Amino acid sequence: MLCLKNSIIMKMQEITKLSVEDLKGRVVYFREQLTKLKLTHSVAPLENPIQIQKVRKIVARLSTEVSKREAQA
Repeated sequence: MLCLKNSIIMKMQEITKLSVEDLKGRVVYFREQLTKLKLTHSVAPLENPIQIQKVRKIVARLSTEVSKREAQA
């Protein structure tokens, strides 16, 4: 899903193609990654701390899409 070293970003076009179950699964996955990144960064500085911001934005995009779809249903 996410390769932090290559900084792959999920775009909205990719997100809209996913099912609600996939979206929820990815939200959980990326929240776990965000927690791990924050913990790692608090112990020793990350080589690229912008990764935290990128993962946080991915979580926000996914959560927004889940909320939007649940409101439509």
